[in-house]
This record gives sequence, C-alpha cells and structure tokens, in this order.
Amino acid sequence: MGIEGATDWRAEAASALNWWRAAGVDVLVEDEPRDWTARPAVTAQPDAPVRVAPAGPEPEAPLPATIEAFLDWRYGAASPEAAMGEPIVAAEGNADAPLMIATDLPEFDGSTPALLDGPAGKLFDHILAAIGQSREAIYLVPLCAARPITGQVPRDLEDKLGEILRHHIALAGPARLLLLGQATSRAVLGTDAARNHEGLTPFNYSGGTCDVVAIRHPRFLLNKPAAKADAWKDLQLLIGGQSL
Repeated sequence: MGIEGATDWRAEAASALNWWRAAGVDVLVEDEPRDWTARPAVTAQPDAPVRVAPAGPEPEAPLPATIEAFLDWRYGAASPEAAMGEPIVAAEGNADAPLMIATDLPEFDGSTPALLDGPAGKLFDHILAAIGQSREAIYLVPLCAARPITGQVPRDLEDKLGEILRHHIALAGPARLLLLGQATSRAVLGTDAARNHEGLTPFNYSGGTCDVVAIRHPRFLLNKPAAKADAWKDLQLLIGGQSL
C-alpha cells in the first residue's frame, strides 16, 4: 500500500510508455541512432505511363507537281470523285493549248457521261467555231470529273475540287481561260459568272498569270436564249486583240 498523497509511479510510467508507443517507439535499443521525430521516408512510386495523345488525321499529300503525274492521279482511283461510284471523265485535248476551257461536270445524254455532250455540246461546238476554235485545238477540263445523280457539283467537294482545278490551270499554264457556269467560276475566281465588258479578269497562279472570261454554261443558254447576246460580248473579250 502506498503512502497517502504519494505519486503512483507505475501509472506515470505506463503513461510515458503509451506516449512513446504512440510516437512510434517499439524497441528500447537499436544498433544505429534513430531520429524518432523525423518524418517517414516516402517510397518512390514507379514512373507513371506517359499518355500519348491520339494521332490526328495524316496531312494530305501535296498535289502532283508535273502535268503527267497530276493527270494520272486526277483521273485515277485516288481522285476525290472516285468514291461517288460514277464513271470518271478525263480532260480532253492538248494540255499545251493556249486556250483552256473548264466546265462544271460531264453531261449525260447517252449511255456514258462525256464532257459537253448532247444539246449543250452542240451549242458549245458552235461557240468554239464562232471564236475560230475547235475541240482539237483547245484543252477541255472538268471541275468535277464525275456526274453525280443530282446533276450538280457536290457542295462538300466544292472547295477541294476548286483547289484541284486551280492547280490544274497552273500546271497547264494557258494564255487564256474560259470558265463555263457558276460553279466553275466560283471555283477559280470566287464569284459567279457575270458580264465583264471592261476587260479580262486576270488569274494569278504560281509561275504565271492568264486572262479569264466566265460565261453562262451552254445548258443555261439553251434555256435562256436571250442570254446568248451577253455571252457573245464576253467571248469577244476572250479573242479580242489576240489570236489563239
């Protein structure tokens, strides 16, 4: 029995041991000194895997730089129109001709599509004769090389086909360029075909420039004969002052 008022040393010792145990002391003696107040070391974690962003679409290959390579690509299986499932109609005539004529898309007046065929083709031949030209003497190219069932240049392809046509013009390097129809005029000049009796419209491309006239398509002229007079005035710009 302890003396009344004396401190119970056993209770104090137990309290001290509990404090050290709570502080992390689990042995009384170690071989090496230990800083009991130091923070526990952080175990290094293995390197986390590096997240690689998903690859975006591959950049498009540049358009072929020579007319020969371009024509092989333009009217082959890799052309933008190939996915339509419609026949591809290639350019006609001599790529070195001084007069290049661009139409919007092939006609379909017979068993197979062709450039400026049927009634529109007959009127086109008359136009050529009126300016002293023939199909053999010009270079005739389509903006869209296939004719979709809608009979119009697909809206989702207009920008791409315009880029291709402008590249085609640069490779051919004509002295004069005749654009037939609104879609073709927008693709090259950025505006609809309209009368321009103040002079030819210049078209600049890498490596040169050419003079341009844009008129209504022969299809339109067949339906609106009164517009032929304006078309003829525009054609006079094309041939005025120079022989082609």
